[in-house]
Amino acid sequence: QVQLVESGGGLVQPGGSLRLSCAASGSIFSIYDMGWYRQAPGKQREVVASITSGGSTNYADSVKGRFTISRDNAKNTVNLQMNSLKPEDTAVYYCNADVLRYAMRRGTYWGQGTQVTVSS
Repeated sequence: QVQLVESGGGLVQPGGSLRLSCAASGSIFSIYDMGWYRQAPGKQREVVASITSGGSTNYADSVKGRFTISRDNAKNTVNLQMNSLKPEDTAVYYCNADVLRYAMRRGTYWGQGTQVTVSS
């Protein structure tokens, strides 16, 4: 199986910064795209940022210029640096990975989520 474990959430004031990290482990042969999603209360889960194994990135318009996604392929980790945080960034953030397992089975896996709260 594959496990994704997130860390780094918390409470921060508007304008502040947080860095989320996610580590994938288990029977991983390789990882294709990795990404971060978020879900605010009463809203649907939405993609925040994604990154390919080659390092190409995409961002939601709402976070462009403020968030930066990065990954370490050797360590199977993905990070999200969040700067200039706004109250509307408050949500549970989920790590996501498209994984090819050693059995040559491919699947999408999710972390358990980490709470980010932006409030004064």
